[in-house]
Amino acid sequence: MRQQAQSKPVHSNQTGIHDKLGEILQRHRRHAFRKPVARHTLAAFELAAEAVAAQARPLVLDSGCGTGDSTQHLAQRFPEHLIIGFDKSRARLHKNPFFEAPGESNLLLLRADAIDFWMLLTRANWPIERHYLLYPNPWPKKQQLQRRFHGHPVFFDLIRLSPYLELRSNWEIYLLEFAEAVYFATGKRFPVQRFEPVLPMTQFERKYHTSGHPLFRLIVELTPAEVISPFAPGTAAIDPE
Repeated sequence: MRQQAQSKPVHSNQTGIHDKLGEILQRHRRHAFRKPVARHTLAAFELAAEAVAAQARPLVLDSGCGTGDSTQHLAQRFPEHLIIGFDKSRARLHKNPFFEAPGESNLLLLRADAIDFWMLLTRANWPIERHYLLYPNPWPKKQQLQRRFHGHPVFFDLIRLSPYLELRSNWEIYLLEFAEAVYFATGKRFPVQRFEPVLPMTQFERKYHTSGHPLFRLIVELTPAEVISPFAPGTAAIDPE
């Protein structure tokens, strides 16, 4: 039997996919996104580049890894890969002995801003085989759409990083919107599925599952050719009107 609920479910003034999602994505597609990269993220990227060059392994990316539990889980699951996990919080990462400790281990934890790090990775064009984005901040208020990753200009970089992207959330609308944004960019649809974790990958997943929240997963598998260039003319898959 599950323990008494410890975490409140996501509450939002949205009841479905945001009606402005297509309009916002169309605007992001038409205008290049330019942003200075934070120094600490550039330093993290340089540390990652050293590890990538030294180990010459296939790569797995764990974005927003929190305390690094999921990164360690992935390192055990993919022992022949180099697993790079990053999070914006030094306080969360500092407790993990793998934080900023490159070596013979197949995992590396870094402090980095997701927007900046993804932009740097896109420019570097590293062969990232798998990308995990587990329980991102949902920003559930309707007016917060552009703070969600699929409503941000970085979205077009995000879906280019790897042919395999797996997202998990306890808010179904977040994943439904992300899936619709992928359809906007590629014309391909991927289903959002409810699932029960056998072994929780993150502290959030454990807490939400213990609290009785429904959990959802979206897996996006694309080839580079299937991602439409963000600045090329094209017809939106979502009607922006």
